[in-house]
Amino acid sequence: MNLQTATSQEVEDYLKTCTAIILPTGSLEQHGPVGLIGTDAICVETIALRAAEQESVLVAPVLNYAPAQFNLGFAGTISLSAQTFSRIFTEITNSLMRSGFDRIYVLNGHGANLAPLRSAVHDLYLKHDDASPRIKIRNWWDFPKVNALRQQLYGEWEGLHGTPSEVAITQYAVRTVKRENADPPRALSKDEIRETAGDYHGPASEHRKNFSDGRVGSFSELAEHEHGRQFVTAAANALIEEFRAFVTI
Repeated sequence: MNLQTATSQEVEDYLKTCTAIILPTGSLEQHGPVGLIGTDAICVETIALRAAEQESVLVAPVLNYAPAQFNLGFAGTISLSAQTFSRIFTEITNSLMRSGFDRIYVLNGHGANLAPLRSAVHDLYLKHDDASPRIKIRNWWDFPKVNALRQQLYGEWEGLHGTPSEVAITQYAVRTVKRENADPPRALSKDEIRETAGDYHGPASEHRKNFSDGRVGSFSELAEHEHGRQFVTAAANALIEEFRAFVTI
């Protein structure tokens, strides 16, 4: 069930049997020459709603305004400060608490969300202790079967940003942007992969200079519509399994 297309009475009925909700978090930022600006939000929304088609779970609207300052050198990117993002997440959580939700499963699609999300959860636990909702944060690409599929299909060309796996999901869910005869991006060194974990890319001007077409070690053009279907299926199934366990903790 989708929260924004449900009635208040339907949510009250849902809460009689389940007090957990899925909150997808994404971003609005460039994703290279063939990646849609809303890629991160599209991925988590598609996966979460697919899970809701198969299981009785409630899915909140995507929190898709997020920290993405490193991509502000590219047209269309919208970025919040980490503090603002954290505050918005906290206020969403407080509202859900008031409704009676005591478990919030965050399905994340944007690496730069992780630090402010974890900081917000720390502060919620500090403030409310046992009265706080239990919160779980999971990147969709970290499900073991999904990650194995990423490596099987793309290997080192999965890269870090504008990844073929996320582009494939948007091809499946929305549309395909074609670019003929595209060359692979510059391969990343192990040091670059380690230092940029969690979307830590430095200032926007520096990032645009270092990665002029927006891809960060990712050969986006390897994406295929059928790959997207496989990713959504694998991720939705894994989400259902983990959500079931989360509800019973």
